[in-house]
Amino acid sequence: MTDGLLFVLSDPGAVPEAEFHDWYDNEHGPARLAVPGFRNGLRFSALYEAKPPWLATYDLSLEALATPSYTALLDQRSEREKAVLAELAVLDRRIYSLLSEHGAPAGDTPSVVLATSMSVPAGTEDDFHAWYTTEHIPMLLEVPGWQRTRRYRLIEGEAPDVLALHEVASMDVFSDDRYHAAISTPWREKVVGSATARERRVFGFRNAFGH
Repeated sequence: MTDGLLFVLSDPGAVPEAEFHDWYDNEHGPARLAVPGFRNGLRFSALYEAKPPWLATYDLSLEALATPSYTALLDQRSEREKAVLAELAVLDRRIYSLLSEHGAPAGDTPSVVLATSMSVPAGTEDDFHAWYTTEHIPMLLEVPGWQRTRRYRLIEGEAPDVLALHEVASMDVFSDDRYHAAISTPWREKVVGSATARERRVFGFRNAFGH
């Protein structure tokens, strides 16, 4: 189990699509995987034509982000990297600390991920976490094809406070009656109804760096 997640949403903007992917897959991502403490790097495409269209995730040790190897990547960018970054329409970088992990991954690369994040009013956090861990996640794990859910707290970036990253076998899980039951309970309606910020995004797997 790793204790951190680097979660990066991006939109190529003026960068040609082929150039954007070549830069990400062959320079930007692999350079980060070379840093000790980075465990993997995966890329996903947003489904339903949502924007921004691309997500990269890296499981890592949070200490890796303070090492000279990582800071050198930021301080000594190549000319190509500088040019691409200058033209991106979106580069939304978030760092999270792991709260809990439930279920088990089916393999190294999930087919579909659902990323949901939420902030709740001060004083309701205990109820929020209790709902997630004692009702919501157990019900989700009863859905055929629901593989793993990891929960994270935001420590850097602009986003709701808590992220749930769900790995599922296919889009079919979202049509299952057990999934609809999990998102229709009175406790869930109470928590979601009181949220002060909320995001929900679905992504399909694109590739792993180095593969």
